[in-house]
Amino acid sequence: MFEQFYDLSQTPFSRNIPTNELYQSIILEETLGRLKYAAERQLFAVVTGDCGTGKTTTIRKFNDSLDTSKYMVMYLSDSKLTPRHFYKGLLEQLGCEAKFYRGDAKRQLHKEIELLRMVHGLLPVVIVDEAHLLDKEMLEEVRFLLNFKMDAQSPMALILVGQNELWDRLQLQSYAAIRQRIDLQCKLGHFDRAQTGEYVKRHLTYAGAERDIFSDGAIEEIYKFSSGTARLVNKVCTHCMLYGSQNGNRIIDDHMVKRVVQGELS
Repeated sequence: MFEQFYDLSQTPFSRNIPTNELYQSIILEETLGRLKYAAERQLFAVVTGDCGTGKTTTIRKFNDSLDTSKYMVMYLSDSKLTPRHFYKGLLEQLGCEAKFYRGDAKRQLHKEIELLRMVHGLLPVVIVDEAHLLDKEMLEEVRFLLNFKMDAQSPMALILVGQNELWDRLQLQSYAAIRQRIDLQCKLGHFDRAQTGEYVKRHLTYAGAERDIFSDGAIEEIYKFSSGTARLVNKVCTHCMLYGSQNGNRIIDDHMVKRVVQGELS
């Protein structure tokens, strides 16, 4: 709707932007480097961040960056994930029907992963999203899964992705055994004021904008509202562009952002 009014060829703040068109902050660049290292060395990594700071986007970009001739990525996202469904989900992605009992399914997974590595020459990368929702039993199972061949080698790269409360839980003494297995930790933060402006500009450039649409004052108000959270930046920018197009405003200024925030987002 507003795309035509602002002479855009794409929707600038959608969730479906190709990963190669995304704004790449320093934090994102560092996180991708760490995750690639985890994939290469088959390490255990944990990625945490507040709601809307780009965890899923980071994983999308990481997944797209991996060479499919070298890596096999398996992805799970289930708030009620149990050990049995964990093994079942991974085995299904490997094209196998999981055995019923947990211990049998675990041995079956180890066998299939060894075939994947030795016969097909692929390194497995397991990504578990929404990991802050996993219970203690499931997190303990992760530790047991990584015990392979007397700890001589890790069977896979394992990446847990979740909100900050995941890391807070892992700091508790009762989770010490799991925490000690973690090789890499990645924390996604908020954008600062300058990065928020760069983020908005990058997404508008992707959408085909050939001029500035948001004034400097508007960016300041967007930053105040969003605190540098990508999801909220997307939300307020989209609302402002809808409002601006409906009211014939080619430039979105600070007063318009305030009006939209107070009228539609408060």
